[in-house]
Amino acid sequence: MDEHAFKSRTKALALAIIRLVDVLPRNRCADILGRQLLRSGTSVGANYRAACRGQSRRDMMSKLSIVAEEADEMLYWMELLGDSRIVRAEHTEKVRIEATEILAMTVASLKTLKRIKTLNQPPESKSKI
Repeated sequence: MDEHAFKSRTKALALAIIRLVDVLPRNRCADILGRQLLRSGTSVGANYRAACRGQSRRDMMSKLSIVAEEADEMLYWMELLGDSRIVRAEHTEKVRIEATEILAMTVASLKTLKRIKTLNQPPESKSKI
């Protein structure tokens, strides 16, 4: 998947999260969990865009790691919403599937970048000098 398509998917995910949070019941727990979900869900796309502007491979990897962390955190908040029965699991299923796919693709990209980094490193010298 190219950069433009992935940006579109992360933006669509953020919009789905916004819509989900907007229909949560109005109570203390739902408000707190919803805020957490909104923060992590919208930061996935923002951090991916930052990763695309990374100044180096290391910078890009660092920012992609944040994308993975935020996607995983988003999944956690959705699990809590479902497990606490604030929302039915069916209402978050499509969003959870998309978030899981984005997380998997991000992790795969990180692994690829790490592998490329390892391949491009000069061989270790046997000399201790």
